[in-house]
Amino acid sequence: MEKINKEDVISIKNINKKFDDKIIFKDFQIDFYKNQINCIIGKSGCGKSTLLNIISGIISNDKKDFQTIEKYGVSYIFQEDRLIDWLTVKENISLVVKSIYSKKKTDELCNKYLDLVGIKEYKNYYPQMLSGGIRQRVNIARAFIYPSKIIIMDEPFKSIDVINKEIIIDNFKKIQREEKRTVLFVTHDIDEVLFLSDKIYVLGNSPVEIKDILESKNITKDKVYSII
Repeated sequence: MEKINKEDVISIKNINKKFDDKIIFKDFQIDFYKNQINCIIGKSGCGKSTLLNIISGIISNDKKDFQTIEKYGVSYIFQEDRLIDWLTVKENISLVVKSIYSKKKTDELCNKYLDLVGIKEYKNYYPQMLSGGIRQRVNIARAFIYPSKIIIMDEPFKSIDVINKEIIIDNFKKIQREEKRTVLFVTHDIDEVLFLSDKIYVLGNSPVEIKDILESKNITKDKVYSII
């Protein structure tokens, strides 16, 4: 593994989690690269989503000597879009920042991100009027409008068809390049890994260990599968 400059990473230490008699994490540590898309992969049930939930504060760490990433500000993009059905697209996106910005600033930012994900014409539609692919693009715009330094993605493209998935990922990469946010991304789809990520963390074993950290460029599917 490459030598890490501390200024380039968000270092998370002392991750410990036990469910009944099963130890998931024991004194686990991981360094995520700032302003990059950090992808976490591994076999089903290896602890990927649990890791995201612990470091974001959704579930508690078993030891008190632990600091979540909440201080950086966190936005979430889950598999389910979690849009509010009785609010329009614009209202759903604006809701997360209405207490932060003025109405004028909120409207400007909302239009900006709707444009970046390519759905500005849908801003006055209600969620039930939209396809799954469009709803997920709303979800992405909502995550980026919030002034967070970290975006957490837990299998956000799992239920999206291949054509829409490619469009959404293209839009996501475009925004991430412009915004330079730190992304923590969990998926089972190796194509998504190779297309979207900058760094690839392969998790495995019990308790969980980092089996390898890979650069997405020049990595093949076979190479990834051989490590998993």
